[in-house]
Amino acid sequence: MNGMLFEKWMSEGSVSIPNMLLKHYKKIGLTDTECMLFIQLHVYIESGNYFPTPLELAERMTASYNEISSMLRSLIGRGLLGMDQYEDKEKGVYFEAYTLQPLWNQLMNSLKEEEQIQKESMKEKQEQNVFVLFEKEFGRPLSPMELETLKIWMDEDQQSPELILTALKESVLSGKLNFRYIDRILFEWKKNGIRSPEAAKMYGEKFRVRQLQKSGQHDVPRKDSGLKRPAYNWLES
Repeated sequence: MNGMLFEKWMSEGSVSIPNMLLKHYKKIGLTDTECMLFIQLHVYIESGNYFPTPLELAERMTASYNEISSMLRSLIGRGLLGMDQYEDKEKGVYFEAYTLQPLWNQLMNSLKEEEQIQKESMKEKQEQNVFVLFEKEFGRPLSPMELETLKIWMDEDQQSPELILTALKESVLSGKLNFRYIDRILFEWKKNGIRSPEAAKMYGEKFRVRQLQKSGQHDVPRKDSGLKRPAYNWLES
């Protein structure tokens, strides 16, 4: 008997419910009952019944016929459930069908908004880190004008926090720790299409090698030699 029940159970098949629905239905304004209604609709549609009646849905739920009818109207009115027309080519007739695409679209928009919030939060933390590290290197609080300059670099010039900190390190290396020098570095990098710390490092090394060659020093000091690499004067570029 148990074997027969198991076979019947397996013959009913299964339906995959997107995790996004279960995790985010509350965020898009669905109640628990409305979420279950969507799950039941999804099951019906997957089994080939594209337009289950409120009575059919009520047979599977604790909600009444009237409650389900009201929920369906509400979901359609709120743009979470759609109605389509399909053609039965064999019979040459059209029939109505529910579509869950508006629901999936809402869930996708919710995910995008969540990612945007996370990106903005991360950006704010990175920008705050820039202020902290600048004050640490300068050994003092930044002036209002210096703070405004940092904001201009990030907001108007669209310089990344990572690249700004790389320019700060470059100015420290060159022994010219001031905003005018850092601004010149960022200007040169932007003019030459430098958008990452890695590219900036390669760009700076190229000029340092040229300086060594001009001064007659053809052997570039190795990183582990203990010798300080020569600084490149960005103000004279």
